[in-house]
Amino acid sequence: MKSLDTLRQVLDEEIFSQWHQQLPECIDHVLKNYTHGQLNDWLAMISQLPDIAIAELQLEQQVGFTAQKALSEAQIQAITAELMMLHPWRKGPFQLDAIHLNTEWRSDWKWERIAPHLSDCHNQAILDVGCGNGYHLFRMAGMGAKAAIGIDPSQKFYAQFLAINHFLKLDNVWHLPCALEDLPIVKGFDKVFSMGVLYHRRSPIDHIRQLKSFVRKGGELILETLVVDGDQNTALVPEGRYAQMRNVWFLPSTAALKLWLNRCDLVDVRLVDENKTTVEEQRATEWMTFHSLTNYLDPDNSDLTIEGYPAPRRATFIAKVVD
Repeated sequence: MKSLDTLRQVLDEEIFSQWHQQLPECIDHVLKNYTHGQLNDWLAMISQLPDIAIAELQLEQQVGFTAQKALSEAQIQAITAELMMLHPWRKGPFQLDAIHLNTEWRSDWKWERIAPHLSDCHNQAILDVGCGNGYHLFRMAGMGAKAAIGIDPSQKFYAQFLAINHFLKLDNVWHLPCALEDLPIVKGFDKVFSMGVLYHRRSPIDHIRQLKSFVRKGGELILETLVVDGDQNTALVPEGRYAQMRNVWFLPSTAALKLWLNRCDLVDVRLVDENKTTVEEQRATEWMTFHSLTNYLDPDNSDLTIEGYPAPRRATFIAKVVD
């Protein structure tokens, strides 16, 4: 992985000093305990990807680049075949010169809904918990972040991030292949994101408190999760799967989630977006050929999941940390 020495140089504040001392051991422990998967094969593939001179880096409206010299058909075919080794690609899309890496999720749509509500990201340290392959890290860099750090334990997401950043060569984004519980706590980030994680947690209050422990005083927590209709006492707990997803525990109403955030001593809690997920935003593509949202909805009523629960709707809150 990219040397953590560069992260130490970027985040050189005293508050991060102990974090820098502990982080390498934490990451080494995680990597050494990978007992399955094809990570070494993927890393070998990434090392063989060609170096391409970039004419224009694109991070504000999309994530990608334009090459100084247009890719040849042979290059396009070779790079496509290599990146396809990392199938399925779920978060994106990415525009790698002539290669349109069309992912399952239109993550750019989510970002465009949230970004107008964010305070200035310029020169900030940002942590993205459950970052997937890092798509939003690149968008954070496009908004001027000093350091955009993502964590996600998935080996494939880690490899996908490395593959994309092989071309983009950004020195202010990092993907740490670990879970939040693996990280030493440092109350030093200006913004902490958690998008699409809360409903996978057995204890959502504990997750919110964990997230808060990484936000500096005056910083912001950005939380996005699945929600349902109801009052502040409403939370759906699926009996089994929800939209064919395993490990889904709590889907609160927006009123309940606001209460949870307030109970965790967050202030200025704002609901900035609420949006029903559509089959245009989450769908199968040539880069993700498995089942997707259309297969998880009731074929006779798209307002319900295949299990009979309310169809996926997501809400994003922004709240401030004052202690």
